[in-house]
Amino acid sequence: MPKTKLQNIIFTLVMAFVMVYAMVCYNVALDKGIMSNEVFLIAFHEIPIMWPIACILEYFVVEKLSKKLAFRLVSPDDKPIFILLAISSMIVCLMCPVMSLIATILFMHPGKEIVALWLMKWTQNFPMALCFQIFFAGPAVRNLFGLLAKKAEKH
Repeated sequence: MPKTKLQNIIFTLVMAFVMVYAMVCYNVALDKGIMSNEVFLIAFHEIPIMWPIACILEYFVVEKLSKKLAFRLVSPDDKPIFILLAISSMIVCLMCPVMSLIATILFMHPGKEIVALWLMKWTQNFPMALCFQIFFAGPAVRNLFGLLAKKAEKH
């Protein structure tokens, strides 16, 4: 896990990219009604918009708030995996509704149906975001980050 401010920024950038790309692919596939190779390319059109938003939101708001909320469920004395899962879950609980609202406004052109479409998008995204964070993105990015940190320490 990140130990310095720079490491935290890099970790946030990488994790946000992985999560945003996966969630954009998921939403594009939902909109198209099919998952195809084209979805992976189409998703890159939304990345320049959604990735910076996610990074800023995570770094300045969600990171601290998610830890506060997580430590209502776990204590610092608990096993590290429980702490990690609590924090990761709280990040998804905070990021998913906000990012779903932003995506609804920017890409769905909701008009007066904004609340209904946002709730639909949020409920579609939440299970995917939680599972992807807990089982795939979180472990992958932490492992990658750990390998890079070990390499940097050796040099």
